[in-house]
Amino acid sequence: MPEQPARTGHPPVDDALARLEALDGAETEAHPAVYEDVHQRLTDILAALDDE
Repeated sequence: MPEQPARTGHPPVDDALARLEALDGAETEAHPAVYEDVHQRLTDILAALDDE
């Protein structure tokens, strides 16, 4: 079983990283969609920081 990602203390980032748990036991074909989702979430979080 893979290690859980370290908590960052920033709930939206932690929620995005938690999506990686969906890869555990998932078929390889499902991995790109999960990675794309996590990437998009993190991109949105960074963009929101720029807006603050």
